[in-house]
Amino acid sequence: MSERWIQKSERVLNQLKDLENVKDRDRLELVRSMRVALNALVQSLNGWMQWLNNPDVISMFNQEELERMNKTVMDLVTPFIKYDIEVTNEGIQKGIKERRSTQRKSSDRVFYV
Repeated sequence: MSERWIQKSERVLNQLKDLENVKDRDRLELVRSMRVALNALVQSLNGWMQWLNNPDVISMFNQEELERMNKTVMDLVTPFIKYDIEVTNEGIQKGIKERRSTQRKSSDRVFYV
């Protein structure tokens, strides 16, 4: 699995590079590029979570390796979350509302005839 994951990840990196090098991107192309990038991030995060939740895998790493991984992850995640807050604030300034839960409260029952 790991070798296939690496090959797939390398293809994704090439795709991201190609998307980044497109000249004169319009808004739709920018949205597409972000979707591909964030989807790649989601897949990567899912892989990380599988590793971290598997004691057989994670036990193969020593303390120093885990400390290095932890520092790198924290160094990546902290600025991303800060940027997420910044963009969310921009969205709020533009009038974007928070999504409401799709679940209805008991007081919001719908009566069908």
